[in-house]
Amino acid sequence: MAMREMERYCTTHPNTPVSLRHPRLFIRGRTFVALLGPSIEEGIAGFGDSVQAALRAFDRQYSRSLTPSRVE
Repeated sequence: MAMREMERYCTTHPNTPVSLRHPRLFIRGRTFVALLGPSIEEGIAGFGDSVQAALRAFDRQYSRSLTPSRVE
């Protein structure tokens, strides 16, 4: 079921990081996790209480990772 939700998300959001990078999707307890990389600590992850929420969070995190951080 979760994979179908991810496929549907990719179809409706074709140019997002999720649809282009295809993160792994799994559940930890009651939280869905979309992960690109070897681990949560070393990769890019999105968390949510639904598949769509985790995928949207992943898209935001991925986009943030591409933006250089400002040093003040």
